[in-house]
Amino acid sequence: MKLNLSSIKNRCELEAAGIEIPDFDVAKVREKTHRAPVWLHFGAGNIFRAFPAAVLQKLLDNGEFDRGVIVAEGFDYEIIDRAYRPFDNLSLLAVLKSDGSVDKRIIASITESLKAGHEFENDWKRLCEIICSPTLQMISFTITEKGYGVTSDDLERGLSPLLMMGKTALLLLERYNAGGYPITLQSMDNCSRNGDKLKNGILTYADTWVKAGLASKGFADWLRDSSQVSFPLSMIDKITPRPDSKVQQMLIESGFEDGEIIVTSKNTYTSAFVNAEETEYLVIEDKYSNGRPPLELGGVLFTNRETVEKVERMKVCTCLNPLHTAMSIYGCLLGFTRISDEMRDEDIRTFITKMGYEEAMPVVTDPGILRPRDFIDAVLTKRLPNPFIPDTPQRIATDTSQKIPIRFGETIKEYISRGLNTEALIMTSLALAGYARYLRGIDDNGDPFTPSPDPLLAELQKIVEPLSLCDNQDMSCLKKLYSRKDIFAVDLYEQGLGDRIEKMAAELFAAPGAVRKTLHKYISQ
Repeated sequence: MKLNLSSIKNRCELEAAGIEIPDFDVAKVREKTHRAPVWLHFGAGNIFRAFPAAVLQKLLDNGEFDRGVIVAEGFDYEIIDRAYRPFDNLSLLAVLKSDGSVDKRIIASITESLKAGHEFENDWKRLCEIICSPTLQMISFTITEKGYGVTSDDLERGLSPLLMMGKTALLLLERYNAGGYPITLQSMDNCSRNGDKLKNGILTYADTWVKAGLASKGFADWLRDSSQVSFPLSMIDKITPRPDSKVQQMLIESGFEDGEIIVTSKNTYTSAFVNAEETEYLVIEDKYSNGRPPLELGGVLFTNRETVEKVERMKVCTCLNPLHTAMSIYGCLLGFTRISDEMRDEDIRTFITKMGYEEAMPVVTDPGILRPRDFIDAVLTKRLPNPFIPDTPQRIATDTSQKIPIRFGETIKEYISRGLNTEALIMTSLALAGYARYLRGIDDNGDPFTPSPDPLLAELQKIVEPLSLCDNQDMSCLKKLYSRKDIFAVDLYEQGLGDRIEKMAAELFAAPGAVRKTLHKYISQ
């Protein structure tokens, strides 16, 4: 059973294998999309195929929309060469449910795949053609938070940028020069105030080019005119891990032949299939300059800017992200390699449950559109314990220094602003104490491990380098860590938490086995 346009005509064979096939005329949708594109997406990774593209598939299947989405990749071009084009831009989505069942369906809403690089002449020419089309309504992004970065070196390249923000700005310059048709740039990345990050990145290039005489002032003015170019905020949430070998084997046993797990030279894990959880949320600020596809028919929630910000804060500061980071730190220390396995550990489950319900929920932001209690209930009872989601604490622990300020710091700040006693933040303090032990790279057995990638890892490891596994050692080096406002959002010593966290850290460093012992001690109080 191969994955291509010919194979999806074999309805009986696919349905016998339990695979849903597209219920629309794929060729007709591709032709119409090529001629009059509406939606261009940057970022060909797994989350795009498992969520936005799958939402669009629902609309196409139900006859509620008539055009697909064109995807372009601007970082890892091997994804296009190895996971898209060999399979006619189709993918197999395996939705792994908490009850043990698996929904398998072919996603055919992606009509073209392109490489967003100047060196790929034909693809770049096609991108310029798409961007200049008056019918184009939306350019969306799932490029990770790092993708919104800007460097002085790239700015100095003028109209030959290498980074995604520069390439996007260059394409928008093409659209402006072709008539300045309205357009919306929609970030769908899992980062706070994502639309603002996108807007700032593009404007940095535009303003630099205007100053250098490479673009007119009118171009920058057009980008700043929200009636012409808008940058809505969004909150996205769906666990979409890298392709898993167990899912691969399940698909092979059902007769699916194209399940090779691909690792690119840039260490991207991809495949013709995508595995993901069933729970998903996408909340978007409904501010579009040239119309939009009716994605609400596929479950997307459209609302105002204030509500999106509240949903984001609810998730990132309380109902999911802090719990994820806390269990990733302790999961690495205790030798876990699956999030679902951690949820079967009574100490860890109690740890994050107390952190969520007893410490964070009292200061949760209620957005109205989603109930915080329902959200966190689903996280703790359905999503994290799902044994079929092959997610790892090591993946979650990536870039932890960048995540702590909002995932923990905002709760601490909220306690302070409301005049609440920060001494109640016992589990939060324990999570931050565990971070020092995690940075040291020594697990609970006393064996070394490699912490996940992080831009500040080397710098922070130097701070904890003097510490070893022994009792009654000098922990004063930790003041250099826990006083850093760039990592914790506050100076923890100034807020009366630093000394207690330092004491907890001393207990965690006392000896092999101290992590488990200390964790159990504090959750039992």
